[in-house]
This record gives sequence, C-alpha cells and structure tokens, in this order.
Amino acid sequence: MSDLTIDFPIFDADNHFYETTDSFTKFLPAEYQGLIKYVQVNGRDKLAVRNVISDYIPNPTFKVVARPGAQEDYFKNGNPEGKSRREILGKPISAPDAFFEPGARLKLMDEQGVDRSLMWPTLASVLEERLPDDPEATHAVVHALNQWMHEHWSFNYENRIFSTPVITLPIVSEAIKELDWLVERGAKIILIRPAPVPGYKGYRSMALPEFDPFWAKVAEYDITVGLHSSDDGLQRYYNLWEGEASEHLPFKTPSAFLDIMHTQSRGIFDTVASLIGHGLLSRFPSLRILPVENGSSWVRPLLEALRRSYHLNPTFYAEDPVMVLKRNVWVHPFIEDDPIGLIKLIGADRVCFGSDFPHPEGLADPVSYVKDLEGLPHDDIAKIMGGNLAQIMKVAA
Repeated sequence: MSDLTIDFPIFDADNHFYETTDSFTKFLPAEYQGLIKYVQVNGRDKLAVRNVISDYIPNPTFKVVARPGAQEDYFKNGNPEGKSRREILGKPISAPDAFFEPGARLKLMDEQGVDRSLMWPTLASVLEERLPDDPEATHAVVHALNQWMHEHWSFNYENRIFSTPVITLPIVSEAIKELDWLVERGAKIILIRPAPVPGYKGYRSMALPEFDPFWAKVAEYDITVGLHSSDDGLQRYYNLWEGEASEHLPFKTPSAFLDIMHTQSRGIFDTVASLIGHGLLSRFPSLRILPVENGSSWVRPLLEALRRSYHLNPTFYAEDPVMVLKRNVWVHPFIEDDPIGLIKLIGADRVCFGSDFPHPEGLADPVSYVKDLEGLPHDDIAKIMGGNLAQIMKVAA
C-alpha cells in the first residue's frame, strides 16, 4: 500500500465475476437449446458453441482458477528469466463464492477498501465471434445471458456493484429492444464488443449511420457505453500470416508474431478511430465511451493519426477529432502502463483506474494502484481512483 491517505471513494472500473454453467442456458428459448453446452473432452469440461468446441477459455466452469494478481509482476517487470506461463501463474486456487455472487463479493470489496466497482462478465466474450452468421441466435443468447445476470447479480447491487449487461448489434431493432429491457431494469452501463459488427451482409462498423437509431436511444437514456476487450475477430487476419485456421486463444503461448501484434491494441484503436472517423461521436456528442481492459498504448498513436489527418484533410471532419476523443472517451490504463504519461496526453479528467480483479493479469490488491499515482495532485488521484468513473456513471461520488 501507499503512504497516501485515502480519503476519497474507490470506484474500480474493471472487476469481473465468473459465470455459472447455466448462465447462457437457463433463459435460452427452447428453439435454441443445445446451441451452448458444456461437454467433456479427455476428462475436462469444455464449452461448445453450435457443436464446435472452443478453447478460448480453457476452464469455462471456473471451479479452479488462477490466483488473482498472479501475473502482476510479469506485466509490470517483464520476464527476464524466461519463465513459462505455467510457472508465472503458479498454483491455481478453488474459486471462492465472492467470484460468483454479489453478497460475498461485497464483503470482499469491504475488506479490500473498494467502495464501488463495475462488474464485467468473463465468459461472455466467447459468444459473438462464434456466431457471426446467425444474428438471431446471437441476440437470443445475449438476452439469455442478460436475464441470468439480472437474476444473479442485478444491474445495480446496493448502488455499489454495477454489472455490465451485453448489447449485440447485428439487428438494430433487436439491439434497441434489448437496450430498453436493460434500462427498465436499472442498468447504468452496457457492454459492447469493440469490433466490427457481423451480419447477413458481412461485417461493418457500429459507427455507420445504419446504427444511428440505436445510438439515439443510448443518448436519450444517457447510459454509459463500456467497450471491454473481447475476442475482436482479428485472429482471422492474423491467421493469414500464421498460415493456419485457429480461433483466438488468449491463454495459449503465442508465436512471437502474435505476441508482437497483440501489443498493438488494434481492436480498440480501430474501434475508437471508427467512432470518430465515421462521425458517430459528432452526430451524438453526448455519448460517454469507456474502453476497459484495453490499456492505453493505443492513445498516443491514435492522437497522432487524428492530428495528421485533420491537418491535411479538415473537410473530412465535422469538428476537430482530437477534441472529440478528449470529450467523449475515458481511458482505463493497464497496471503496467504509464499513467502520468497518459494524463499528459488526455488530462487527469479522462483516466480511470481498474484492477481487473480477480483475473491473474490484474492486481491482487486493487487499491495498491494509488502507488503508481504518487506525486500527482491529491484531487487528480481522487478523480482517477473513482471520481471520474462516478461522473461517467452519473452516480454520487
């Protein structure tokens, strides 16, 4: 812990729950039964989507998980000894109740000194990329997951835990219907995958005008848009270079090429570039966009690209694109990122702390992040550790 006196609320932008095995199926309509199921492969539980086994999450039951913060030193200080992933992760643990249900989680947050948190699903990121050619099924599974989430966690648990229901966008009218359903039940933030939207006519950006009816409702409801990292579909592109046909496997040791590519944050770079370059954030300037678990390494190159493009071709834009990014987007840096440098780029008002607890790549002690902010003005630290997020979420600080 830091010597800094913490006399301000802590609002963690990146907490996760682990889904139970009925999270996709309990509320799934009868005509889609069997679309998502758990199967046994060599004595291990695996998730199958439309009868195709996915290794995206190696242990989708989450009975045994990696220790929270197991990779913290790895990400902060590197791997000079060349340890294997297994050596870095260490011995797994049995997942406690606090990873699965809100009452126990709230007690754990009290022990940690965390006042509020956004609570993101873990397994949900497997869904959309594995059903790209079946929009109806995608909407059905996402709605079933949201029903489970509302029953199991609620969308606002004691005004401290804000679960993040999913919106999928292939069919705009269905996305609007889902948004209505979520807002009626108290959702204060939605999770949209930062990736092109699949559909019957192929992929396209969520920022194109065909999606404006949905975004108009988002603006009307004044709800926060979370862009949590997910399977963004870039593996299809990387496979062209790798010479194989593989799904995205974030927990498999990658080739050096894939490791290089994953440092580029192309998924969130391209998404935010589209939100600005396709004019969405100028058509709907009140939208609040919160990329989470995407780090901050993409911010500087995107700012440089926006400045150059605007300098050479100002007629492409309705307004200064750099101003748009700084007006509409808040950034959650990784624990290994340089928060001071990020603040110099976009200001302390646009930076939000998130621990990624209880995932192994996050912080074992969420509040310890204040150590990385020492030297900043007290008010800036308070904003980053919770004040900015409270503003984004429109809840009292």
